[in-house]
Amino acid sequence: MIFALSCGRIYYSPSELLQTLVHPQSNPVAANVIFNIRLPRIIGALLVGASLAMAGCSFQNVFHNPLVSPDILGVSYGAAGGAAMAILLGYGLGGTQALAFIGGIIAVDLTVALARIINQKGTLILVLAGIVISGFMQALIGLLKYIADPDSQLPSIVYWQLGSLAKVDFSNIIAILPLLIIGTIVLIVLRWHLTVLSLGDQQAQLEGINIGLERLFIIIASTFLTAGTVCLSGNVGWVGLVIPHIARLLVGDNAQRTLPLSAFLGALFLLIVDTLARSLSVGEIPLSILTGFIGTPLFVYILIKKKVRLN
Repeated sequence: MIFALSCGRIYYSPSELLQTLVHPQSNPVAANVIFNIRLPRIIGALLVGASLAMAGCSFQNVFHNPLVSPDILGVSYGAAGGAAMAILLGYGLGGTQALAFIGGIIAVDLTVALARIINQKGTLILVLAGIVISGFMQALIGLLKYIADPDSQLPSIVYWQLGSLAKVDFSNIIAILPLLIIGTIVLIVLRWHLTVLSLGDQQAQLEGINIGLERLFIIIASTFLTAGTVCLSGNVGWVGLVIPHIARLLVGDNAQRTLPLSAFLGALFLLIVDTLARSLSVGEIPLSILTGFIGTPLFVYILIKKKVRLN
């Protein structure tokens, strides 16, 4: 965080940063950059990264499928579609949050329903269903972009789709914080059940777990986290897929350890990505571009390392 506060188009040395943090009035320009621009987006990056990683870890365990994530299941695109609809209708942040959550829930319901309709066993079926629903949601976003006002509405929708923390301020963070807190508390409380759910429904029933109810709670909590991040930063890919695998490589498959470690690694990963996004060039690079470039080789390495079974 200290490194991220220093870096950017204007670099502040450690001594300048310390002096500004202790005595903001000594350098009003630096204080404005640090407290009003960099600090909110650093906190936003930590929250978004942790939330997406926890949601991805939970989805992978609850569906006992190592290849699912909020974006692959269609949750991210559904939430982005809901947010785009809210922008088109002229809703405020509260309406955007509500429609983003509804869009995410609809997307994951459609994905699970399609996988059940296909009624074939194999870990790829849910992934394929998620790809289908994600494609539909992307088409819906494309339609909304087509009919949006090119001067006022279209830039905001593109912002949600590519992912950015450039517009984050403390009021945005406070507004979405309830969603993130509720989702995090539910997942932390139920994290010891995630390991059992990942072993399959039969084993979970033997352990006395109410599969339907707890799966519903976990899906809703994970969708809370995903919808909250979409409202804050737009659609950011790869974090929910790659980070839980890295956590499992480090501490094993026990979700009691994997879930909090995923949150930490996800926060660290997105903080690094966001710092690069605003420092590498004069124009800010969208987050999804960098997470794609970094996440793809990481995931290929993980697949080779773990030899993940695909059927």
